[in-house]
Amino acid sequence: MLEVRNLSVDYSGIKAVDKVSIDVSPSAITALIGSNGAGKTSLLAAISGLVTPSTGTVTFNGVDLTAANPAAIVAAGVAQVPEGRELFPRMTIQENLLLGAHLRTDRRAISHDIERAFDIFPVLARKRTLKARQLSGGEQQMLAFARAMMSDPKLYVLDEPSIGLAPLIEEHLMQSIVHICQETGAGVLLVEQNAMLALEISTNAYVMELGSITLSGPSSGLINNPAVAAAYLGQ
Repeated sequence: MLEVRNLSVDYSGIKAVDKVSIDVSPSAITALIGSNGAGKTSLLAAISGLVTPSTGTVTFNGVDLTAANPAAIVAAGVAQVPEGRELFPRMTIQENLLLGAHLRTDRRAISHDIERAFDIFPVLARKRTLKARQLSGGEQQMLAFARAMMSDPKLYVLDEPSIGLAPLIEEHLMQSIVHICQETGAGVLLVEQNAMLALEISTNAYVMELGSITLSGPSSGLINNPAVAAAYLGQ
C-alpha cells in the first residue's frame, strides 16, 4: 500500500527527516512513535504533500506521489488528520463533513457516509447543526476523523489524535479507528504520543529519533523491548 523509501526532509539546511523507509499495509494500523522533535510530523507532511522531500520516494498502491500536491494525494486515497484538527470553526458539523467529500460526486454515497460517520460518533449526530467551535476538544477530534472518512480514503494518516483527550473519549476514538480499519480494509499510519496505546492497537511499529528510524518490528515485540519500555512506556 504505502511505501516510503529513503525519504529526507530539510528545512533551511537542517535535516528533519533523514533517509527514512517505512511500509503501511492495508487493513492494518502501523504506529510511529518517538519523542517531540523526532521528525514524525515532518515525515507525515511529506507523505501528505505538504512539504517536498529533498530525497527519496513516496509510493501509494504503485503510484509515485513524491511530487504530488495535497489535492492529488487525497484524490489518490490518502487522508490526513493533522494535529490540531484544522476544522472550519464557523461551519456546522454537517458542513465540515461535506467539505471532507469535496472531491467526490456520488451524492447518494456521500449521504450514506455522513450517516455512517454519525453511527460511529453518535454525539456528532445529536449536534450536527452546531458549529465546530461550539464542540468540546474530544468532539472536535471525532469530527476531524469523521471528516477524513468522508473522502473515502484507503489510507489514514493520523497525527497525535489522542492529544488532550479525556481517557474515555481517547478509548472510544481509538476503538473507532480500529473498527474503520477492519471494516473498510484501509491502512492507518498512526503517530501517537501515548506510545503504549499506539503499540496496543497497531500491528507493526517504528521508533523515530532525531529524524531517523532506530527500531521497527511487530508492535507486540516493541512493547517488550527494554529500550522502548524505558524511553516511551514509563517502565
